[in-house]
Amino acid sequence: MNFLFVCGGTAGHINPALAIAEEVRRVAPDSKVLFVGAGKEMEKRLIPQAGFHLVNINMSGFRRSFKAEDIAYNLGAVRSLTAAGLKADKLISKFKPHAVIGTGGYICYPVMRRAARRGIPTVVHESNAVPGLTTKLLSATVDKVLISFPGLEEQYRRPGCVVLTGTPVRGGFSHAPASDDMAPRCCKPLVVSFWGSLGAERMNEVMTDFILRNIEAGSFYHIHAAGKGAAVDAMKNRLRKLGGPYELPLGIEIREYINDMQSVMAKADLVMCRAGGSTIAELTCLGKPALLIPSPYVTNDQQMKNAKQVEKAGGAIMLQEKDCTGEILYNAVSSILGDERKRGEMSVAQKALGVPDSAGKIVGIIMELCKRREEGEVS
Repeated sequence: MNFLFVCGGTAGHINPALAIAEEVRRVAPDSKVLFVGAGKEMEKRLIPQAGFHLVNINMSGFRRSFKAEDIAYNLGAVRSLTAAGLKADKLISKFKPHAVIGTGGYICYPVMRRAARRGIPTVVHESNAVPGLTTKLLSATVDKVLISFPGLEEQYRRPGCVVLTGTPVRGGFSHAPASDDMAPRCCKPLVVSFWGSLGAERMNEVMTDFILRNIEAGSFYHIHAAGKGAAVDAMKNRLRKLGGPYELPLGIEIREYINDMQSVMAKADLVMCRAGGSTIAELTCLGKPALLIPSPYVTNDQQMKNAKQVEKAGGAIMLQEKDCTGEILYNAVSSILGDERKRGEMSVAQKALGVPDSAGKIVGIIMELCKRREEGEVS
């Protein structure tokens, strides 16, 4: 069987697709898997790195504005959409997929719409609490819409075609061992924090004050991912200007990235992070209490709505970035770490919010759609 995966742009779209593709490869090892991306750098890096073949169809997204320059840009995007549809037709004819799976990004629309017109089984996955534009448009066309949070079926055009599957995470999070490449634990809890690239500069400034307070109090171990470029040096320099030590004390680390994220998060007592769909799925998979600060820079305030779902379930506490200071964050973290019972309840709530074996459930739905189509053709 041939499976075509379509995703574009961000890790939040790519990682769930990779998790499903890995499950397909496990369940049906003789199948062929092909990814279609929009030519973005993250796709070019992550997908081949995972061992899958990638074909790119360049396409422009749309701007949600009525300014003259944005209208002109969107006219070009319409031409881009038409060209992408023609390329998608050729690709589908050549690869002959038995099913097409989309996980978000503008490129999903032309590919999945063309596949659906041909009667090929199609499913689209939405990792956020509020559907993106592409998912919303495709919900009238695809066979199944797969969602990550309960009770949101009415947001889609055909609620009867919506299935709660959770967001799949890659295998490492399902059985993540605690990392050895970490600060010693002794009797202190461990806090892990990361913000990604959007809005990281502002939050890194807040975290510098947060770290200084923890150095002075010595309350917990802390690993912080500052992000790419000179972010690590900028944080350390600012820390010194505020009167901090030249060298960070044992148990406090500022890294560019956390490469062994699965194992580091597995050992954490509390995670401070954004509220993207994939990040939420990782937290629920591991059952980790969280302090969520949604990015205010994403479309439709998606992260805010994700965070509210988790907070409502009891798995996290949410703060808005505009309200964050080092002192406020430090006090919030200290309060959570000082209440073992609350952390236990948050952990249970996170686990309950997740869907065990999300990837397996999704692949089961895909296989069932393929079976029905085959039986329909035979009859």
